[in-house]
Amino acid sequence: MPRATNSSDEARVSTSDVTGPASAVAEAAAPSGRDAASTPDRVVPKRPRRHGHATVRLLQVLVAVVVLGGWEALVRARVIDEFFFPLPTDVAVQVGDWLTSGFIYPHLWVTIQEALYAFIIGSILGLGLGFFLARSDFAAAVLDPYLKMFNALPRVVLAPIFLLWFGLGIWSKVAFGVTLVFFIVFFNTLQGVRNVDKVLINNARMLGANERQLMRHVLLPSALTWIFSSLHISVGFAITGAVVGEYLGASAGVGYVIAQAEGVFDTTGVFAGMIVLMLVVLVVDVIVNRVETRLLRWQPQTQK
Repeated sequence: MPRATNSSDEARVSTSDVTGPASAVAEAAAPSGRDAASTPDRVVPKRPRRHGHATVRLLQVLVAVVVLGGWEALVRARVIDEFFFPLPTDVAVQVGDWLTSGFIYPHLWVTIQEALYAFIIGSILGLGLGFFLARSDFAAAVLDPYLKMFNALPRVVLAPIFLLWFGLGIWSKVAFGVTLVFFIVFFNTLQGVRNVDKVLINNARMLGANERQLMRHVLLPSALTWIFSSLHISVGFAITGAVVGEYLGASAGVGYVIAQAEGVFDTTGVFAGMIVLMLVVLVVDVIVNRVETRLLRWQPQTQK
């Protein structure tokens, strides 16, 4: 005699037949409340820690105090020869004397001029050629070996040549700085434009954008992160080019001051000139950061 089946059992069987293995996988993937609560090794994602701006600044100052304080202590204890490493306090006094007497300002202005011209010219050339070769595979293939050869050339060998060509004025330093800035901006721009999402480019073309509109509204905004990364580095290289050129031959500039101090074994003056250059780089980098923040306001903020 056939066994009577319960209607609820039939409903349960028919439901499992319809849902099939997908339902079984879902049930296996979603544990019951009792099982989930009793699972001890369940990993709960932690929120990323956010360090306050004041904390970061405090730690930065602390690092400087520890390094400079240790340096001062080692020199005073005669562990480090003062002839090679002057006292940080003496360097600070020298920088203060230069600033209060006004001695450093004319030299600093010459170096800033040279670095600024090198930064602007090198960045414009790097941006222009980077965008052009990113959009022209044929031209990129033709110029590729020449760009690699010039990029591999040690820049310092060009400085004496530029001194012969342009003399001891600012333009020999500008030319040397341009060779340092150009390749950094060029390669970053080239890579940034090439990495733009092809879907964005195709969509813009479907909407009727010409090459100029594509460059302005799609390629340039998408490559700005790459470009500003190169500009941060280029600031330091522009100043380096100016100082190296002044060091090899000049009549003014911070590099000239450092060379004069080195000529009389004045290590305090050498370090003081280095400190002045570091302060200039920090100020310029802050300016670049402000410009970057303003131009990239439209980008979503990423959690760090």
